[in-house]
Amino acid sequence: TLQWEILGKQFVEYEQMAPFLIPEEQQRRLLDFLPLFLKAWEQSAGVIIFPNIQLLAREVSKLLTKEIKRNLNGKPAEEARLALEQLLQQKGEAEDGRLLLKSVYLLSQADLRTMCNIIGSGLPAALMQCLYLFFTFPLKKTSDDGETSEDDTQTQEMLVKIMLNMYREEQGVEELLAADKLQSLIIATASLWDQCSHSWKVPTGRVLRTISKAQTKNSIVYLQAMDCIKIAIQNLFKLADTIPACDVCEAASIVLCFVKDSYPISSALLTEFENNDGYQLLLKIILRCEGLQQNEGDPYLDEILDMLTCLTTCGKTELKVSGNIVHPQLPHFNFEQTRSSGMTVKNLQAFQVLQSVFLKSNDQHLCGRILEAVGTIWAWDTVNFFLLEWTLQPINQFTDIIHFKPHPVQVQFFRLVESIVLDLSYVPHEILKKVQYLIKENTIPFCTLTALRCLLSMTKKDLLFSDIFRDSGLLGLLLALLRKQAKILRKLAGTHQPGLEEGTEKELNAVMLKMVAALTVGSVRNTVVLKDYGMVPYIKIFLDDECYRSATLSILEQLSVINYEEYMSIIIGALCSSTQGELHLKLDLLKSLLRILESPKSHSAFRSCSGFNGLLSLLSDMEGALQDPPSGLWAAVGQNCVLELVFYTLQGITAALHLDPVNSNFFQRNGLFEKMAEDLGSLGCFWTQGEWQIPLSLERTRTFGEFLDAAFCSSEPFPMWLKNCIWILNFLDHMVKGTLHLESYFKERKPEMGEASRDDQEGPQAQEEHPVAFKRPGNKLPASTHRLWGNLEEKWEMGDCAIVHPGAVCVMVRLLPKLYKEGHSQLSQEIQCAVVDHIQSLVKSEKSRQVMCGSGLLSTIITSCQDAFRNESHPLHLPLTRVFEKLASQAIEPDVLR
Repeated sequence: TLQWEILGKQFVEYEQMAPFLIPEEQQRRLLDFLPLFLKAWEQSAGVIIFPNIQLLAREVSKLLTKEIKRNLNGKPAEEARLALEQLLQQKGEAEDGRLLLKSVYLLSQADLRTMCNIIGSGLPAALMQCLYLFFTFPLKKTSDDGETSEDDTQTQEMLVKIMLNMYREEQGVEELLAADKLQSLIIATASLWDQCSHSWKVPTGRVLRTISKAQTKNSIVYLQAMDCIKIAIQNLFKLADTIPACDVCEAASIVLCFVKDSYPISSALLTEFENNDGYQLLLKIILRCEGLQQNEGDPYLDEILDMLTCLTTCGKTELKVSGNIVHPQLPHFNFEQTRSSGMTVKNLQAFQVLQSVFLKSNDQHLCGRILEAVGTIWAWDTVNFFLLEWTLQPINQFTDIIHFKPHPVQVQFFRLVESIVLDLSYVPHEILKKVQYLIKENTIPFCTLTALRCLLSMTKKDLLFSDIFRDSGLLGLLLALLRKQAKILRKLAGTHQPGLEEGTEKELNAVMLKMVAALTVGSVRNTVVLKDYGMVPYIKIFLDDECYRSATLSILEQLSVINYEEYMSIIIGALCSSTQGELHLKLDLLKSLLRILESPKSHSAFRSCSGFNGLLSLLSDMEGALQDPPSGLWAAVGQNCVLELVFYTLQGITAALHLDPVNSNFFQRNGLFEKMAEDLGSLGCFWTQGEWQIPLSLERTRTFGEFLDAAFCSSEPFPMWLKNCIWILNFLDHMVKGTLHLESYFKERKPEMGEASRDDQEGPQAQEEHPVAFKRPGNKLPASTHRLWGNLEEKWEMGDCAIVHPGAVCVMVRLLPKLYKEGHSQLSQEIQCAVVDHIQSLVKSEKSRQVMCGSGLLSTIITSCQDAFRNESHPLHLPLTRVFEKLASQAIEPDVLR
């Protein structure tokens, strides 16, 4: 602060003495003062505390202007260019020019008042002359290594920074008009770009863009009077054929800046641009950019495209169009509400350039940028879509040629078409007809695939599209194509053809199925069309391929709405005919079956189509699947998948029995619970090898709930066979209560195109893992195993558990003697006791005993557990006797008495 005070006093003395000094002495004293000023600035970290800074700025700027003019006066251009460089880069004793430049550079970064004093000194016009000479007359002087010297770079940075600070102010632009170098420089960029100083190209562009943004009425009148834009366009037409595309883009972008930035003030330059074929020039330049390498010339090409996009809204009058809204439309669409006071298209000429580029070019970058521009214009004001489509019809025309474009452009285009429906809530019937024609012709399979995905997305938005695409013939077209593909698949069944039915063609089949599924969801009429076309036998063929299965099942599930028997016949038949290795086909079929069984109306169809026997046959086919260790085919499958199949099979049976007395009576009367017990007992985890030894006493006793907790939640090692048995008993326990079909223990997985099949992903680790409760009914987020089994004793030892399916209790009793493994006698006896105690808790209430009456449980206990009844020392004797007594107190069954 003291240093600045001293400097302030010295400058006051200079001011007082200046009127009495000759100009040379006055200049010398100012130049002597400047090093002190710069030193103070450096020592105060760039902070200037100088009360007379505006006066200092004016004096220094005047002196710099004077020196520039002195070095330019009367010299030829090249000689003047060299003199300027020497002036601004001198060092040592004769460094006056560099000293002045650096001082002005620092002062130009101060406040606006200081900048106004610099501008008022005449420096803007002087520096514009300097910039013109530096740009148009390159010097060959470089450092030894051929690169621009450090001094050149520093000088350039200071000059450019001063000009940017001056020319961003309107006053600075007005001062330029005193000289004719502004229009000269603009024209030079449009005519000498290939001959100018390479190191000054970018700085010149920066300066001119800054001037463009600060244009005034006077500057626009000046440029118009000089025919600046007209001459620049004429020169650019010549350059466009001779220099690289990226260079002509850079030069043209500077000229276009003045046209675009001047429009909010006056339309004069835009009119001059249009009257001199400016749009044709831009089209020529943009099309020359085809095939440029990635990022080559991109910044300036993108700048031109952005400015051209902005010019579409530059016009004197609003476009007046009256379109014919084709119906039907989405319920919430209202054309009148789309009108707004936003940025609407008023300049169709500018948009025609963008449209022509897309129509003529197949370059990925160019076409992609045009589509981005179209999306931007729609985003400015939704009415722009209608203004353009009802006049120039860009999207309509683009649809005709989209199959010629690169794949990424096709994807981008159909997303744009999709947005018409999803974002504008408008149904463009004419465009959709053309998209449908593309699908029918199938000239380029990838384009067909992308178009179909676009229509699929629309179909999912509203049921209206189910009617639109049926009436337009799309549904019939897809069914015909699928029939053809189904015949091919049927002919190739069991054969392996390398490369056949792969890639885009396979994806296309998958999307066609998804589209038909979407068109039939919620549309009985479309489902009837499918059936009337005789498509059901052909749709079934797609079940075998996992990538088609989800959509195929969805179609068949819609078929159930009009004919449950036909659906059940297909699904049960497919389950029964599936091979032992087609585990995931069975799982998907069972999951579909569960969705349909949610409707009580489907239960009789399930029964009449032998659904119960069909599901039980799945259990029969899994004989030995849960052996430890697994053997044969089951070793490759993994016990986790086997348990999942058991779970969904039992879920299906439970769902079919749920609140259905007829089905429950059928299942009980035909001895199917006994068949279930037999099939579960043969899975391989239950003991089937004759007598086993009974321990005299148990060292410890645990409840069934504690066993569940210990088996799946604790670190206690449990043998694999016991874990499997506990899982199955757990399934049966939920079946007893009629809730098994509501449970969810296994993680859902829906394979899509491109994913490996589940069989390929099954590894050794997956085979050893047990199912975990990834989610609980009603929970959106996965639940931990501990959450599933938390408070298990409380959950399973409730005093009044409702028994919905008493036959399932009989199944548990029949499996009771099979809860054994050699080498695990103590553990086997303990789990048996836990299960009996659990059964005893189930029949504790009078209501439960009434339900169990007539179920055959008493005779099941006697026949299945004879050893325990005969031997009073048997650990199961007492709990089984208690169960027997409770049930017998309610009613004695005749066969039990016998």
